Amino acid sequence: MSEAESEARDTLVANERITFSATYVNGLAVAIFAVGGFAPFVSTALSDRPHFAPVLIAMVVCWIMSGAMHWAVRYALRNLRP
Repeated sequence: MSEAESEARDTLVANERITFSATYVNGLAVAIFAVGGFAPFVSTALSDRPHFAPVLIAMVVCWIMSGAMHWAVRYALRNLRP
């Protein structure tokens, strides 16, 4: 294997690692949004005695966490090498 092929392989492996990590973290962000930010609202809205204040606080926290994780993933993808 030549030096150029070895360097190309290393670049490809590094890019794949970044991509797989980004996919995993983005999946966690989607799960946090769905489970912590959307499902409690639906559950509370359909409840006999809704208590929206604590649910809204939890929803906002989950939305912020999800957004921050998604932003971090987008930032990490900037490290991909051509």
